Amino acid sequence: METTPGSLPTESTSSAPGLAPGAALEPLASPLPRSIPYWHTALLLFVLIALSLINVKTGHGSSSGRSHINIYLVTMIYEWLLTLFVFWSIRRSGLKIRELIGGRWETIEDFLLDVAIGVGAWFGALILLAIAAQFIGMDHAGSLKDAQKQLGFLAPHSALEVSLWIALSATAGFCEELIFRGYFQRQFTRLLRNRWIALLAVSMFFGLGHAYEGAQRMVLIAILGFVLGFVSLTRRSLRPAMMAHTAQDVVSGLILRALR
Repeated sequence: METTPGSLPTESTSSAPGLAPGAALEPLASPLPRSIPYWHTALLLFVLIALSLINVKTGHGSSSGRSHINIYLVTMIYEWLLTLFVFWSIRRSGLKIRELIGGRWETIEDFLLDVAIGVGAWFGALILLAIAAQFIGMDHAGSLKDAQKQLGFLAPHSALEVSLWIALSATAGFCEELIFRGYFQRQFTRLLRNRWIALLAVSMFFGLGHAYEGAQRMVLIAILGFVLGFVSLTRRSLRPAMMAHTAQDVVSGLILRALR
């Protein structure tokens, strides 16, 4: 692997399984026609960290007495606003969104393969998170009650709230993967000259972005981010990670609803 100033590491041009030759490598490896300024990235990180700290202070809106529907809608709006900022930044560099996402579904088999990879990544992440939870002392009933206390206010109640929760989960799956495993991974790789060190840094910021869930869960979320990033790098596509992320959020909300 070689690097040149202002560009990303160059990679082999062989295709990932199930993709058209060369199509999968362009999004996550090729240098940009024009680099995105680092101040764009610093500004986005500042906003994300500030929002995380605000959520810690307000309990992600629970202390304001807002309804679930309002919380879901406001969260979706600011996630899409952050994503629009990323759209603007990468378009200025000459990169297209589909190139950042990576991969192509030329056949139904391509789609099913990404689904299988996403499901496999999700189950693998659940196993790893269970091991990590045991290691940091979150494998007892009290931890489950703590999680319910911290996040139970987000659990959907009515059928409408369940529908909006699924929409919120899909929004998070797309937007957060595009921002963290797409945009930030590319920028940190360019800055640090090593995609695996960049993956560690991005995963840490991903955990910090969920500070309102508590310190222990931040560690678990950072681990989840690392797994999703690993899948994205090896698959050369964000699609499986987007599916896994969405599934994780949907199921987590439904579990919280069942425990309510």
